[in-house]
Amino acid sequence: MMDKRQVDQLKLIKEFVTKEMENDTSGHGMDHLIRVTNLITRISQAEQADEFIALAAGWLHDVIDDKLTDHPEQQQMKVWSFLKLNGLSNTQVNQIKDIIMNMSFSKSLGGKVIELSLEGKIVQDADRLDAIGALGIGRAFYYSGHVGEEMYDPSIEPRVNMTKEQYRNEPGTTINHFYEKLLLIADRLNTDSAKKIGQQRQLVMQKFIKQFKAEWNGEINY
Repeated sequence: MMDKRQVDQLKLIKEFVTKEMENDTSGHGMDHLIRVTNLITRISQAEQADEFIALAAGWLHDVIDDKLTDHPEQQQMKVWSFLKLNGLSNTQVNQIKDIIMNMSFSKSLGGKVIELSLEGKIVQDADRLDAIGALGIGRAFYYSGHVGEEMYDPSIEPRVNMTKEQYRNEPGTTINHFYEKLLLIADRLNTDSAKKIGQQRQLVMQKFIKQFKAEWNGEINY
């Protein structure tokens, strides 16, 4: 359970993140972060983890994401300095740093395996849960529109065994993104708490893909 000092520190972290992400148009803004931190609270309590470290990392993880900023190293230094100035210990800063520098989906590409702390696994799970299900469907199309991708092109096959460079830089389609990432997430969740949520959200996406392709092909299924 968090003490008053930690509650106050999280309030400052949220204010910092709000300023950093207020102009986001990619689907990684404050609405996303609020959902993620709500999930972190729920999962942390169920898994008996350090809720403060998990929540701090959850609020901050997109501030330094290299797909959202042109200056990731500059943003990293800004975040570490902010945390130290607001009373977090070197140990706490390093715990948060280890989580947000290693939790992204792109870090697992190419068969890499990165072992996260329990708190890191929880933050990763919460972030990935917000990428699947009904909200995940909406965010996938929102982000594809943001970067100018097509919704669907049956002539373009989903990519397999992508490198981080391909994932970040090669254009794809929204529907292929489901096969390349979103439909893989439920099987890669870490905690039992997240897996229960992920199973239901997986079914929502599978049903959507089936319906989308039926409508794309002009099928009448009623």
